[in-house]
Amino acid sequence: MKKHALILSIAIFTMFLTLPAFPQASGGMKIAVINTLAFDDEKAGILKYVNALNTLEREFQPTKTELQTLANKIETLTKEYNSLLEQANKQNSPVSQQTIQAKREEIEKLQREAKFKQEDASARYQSRYQVVVGPVLQDIMKAMQDYAKQKGYALIFDAAKLDEGNLILAVGDASIDVTKDFITFYNARQSTTSTTAPPK
Repeated sequence: MKKHALILSIAIFTMFLTLPAFPQASGGMKIAVINTLAFDDEKAGILKYVNALNTLEREFQPTKTELQTLANKIETLTKEYNSLLEQANKQNSPVSQQTIQAKREEIEKLQREAKFKQEDASARYQSRYQVVVGPVLQDIMKAMQDYAKQKGYALIFDAAKLDEGNLILAVGDASIDVTKDFITFYNARQSTTSTTAPPK
């Protein structure tokens, strides 16, 4: 995580605080930032979210291993193919064009298989992500609304998105970063969402 991911630009404060039509609380509008990239930290993140991600990781570990095995096999065959080409270029080489062609076709077949399996795995992963992780994310967003109301925040920005958009320039008050406080708040809530839905 970049250090400046938790810094909110004073310019953003100014932009929102000077909007004439926006309701202002006495003493100014209370704003905070939460760095959502911290949610998946194994030790200090949101336990429910981390557990959901780990569940998904375990479910797709066999697929990941299968794809890695295919990739390794393709790499080995490619080295063998290149070696055959080198031998074929030598005088009186015993390596025939048929041998080289057969090796190339074997590689191309495995590449097509790997591509198909990778696309299939990606589609299945996205589908399972919505089932396993999706409800947890929805619960986190609901908790963030509750947190904002309880703490009196008019707006809470995602520091990660601000950083991604290069909107973070400076910090005026480090206390606006309430990431750790929100994570503590969420982890203390009663668990209401299952994170281990079985695959269909």
